[in-house]
Amino acid sequence: MTGSGMSPCAACKLLRRRCTRDCVFAPYFPPDEPQKFANVHKVFGAANVNKMLQELPMEARGDAVSSMVYEADARVRDPVYGCVGAISSLQQQVAHLQTQLAVANAEIVCMQINNDSNSDCSHGYQNDAGPSHHGYNHYGNHMSPPVQPQSPEVHSNHYRANHYNHRSEYNNSEYGDQMMWT
Repeated sequence: MTGSGMSPCAACKLLRRRCTRDCVFAPYFPPDEPQKFANVHKVFGAANVNKMLQELPMEARGDAVSSMVYEADARVRDPVYGCVGAISSLQQQVAHLQTQLAVANAEIVCMQINNDSNSDCSHGYQNDAGPSHHGYNHYGNHMSPPVQPQSPEVHSNHYRANHYNHRSEYNNSEYGDQMMWT
């Protein structure tokens, strides 16, 4: 904001215009953060941002600017997917961690049962606990080995290609409700 020697906001500086006292951009795009407005301007355009901010109540403008800055930064980093790519990657990581948690919970239950009955919990795959039961646990239910972790890049690309194929189901078994990812 100009007037008493202060520098214009980042928006007015980039747009090469005079920054007035009632500049809609000044509270949200300070002069020391020029890249913040540059990305928003590149993705949304200054006129659109101005229009959006003018239509919002004052108390909602800060959140709107934060959202626009996040989306614009994501879109500059990833022009095709933008923030959807980041969200998809995070959702895939959550799904992977839920799978790991379900496997760990199943192992805990198995260890508790093993302590109570001194039975084997190999679930049809070899581990240090003992011999395999040919794909069946000690209750006769077929158990598959745990999912092997993959790199985040593989998860991200796999999710982008197949994100509609992932669904969760609950397995009501003798161990209680456990989430299985198919």
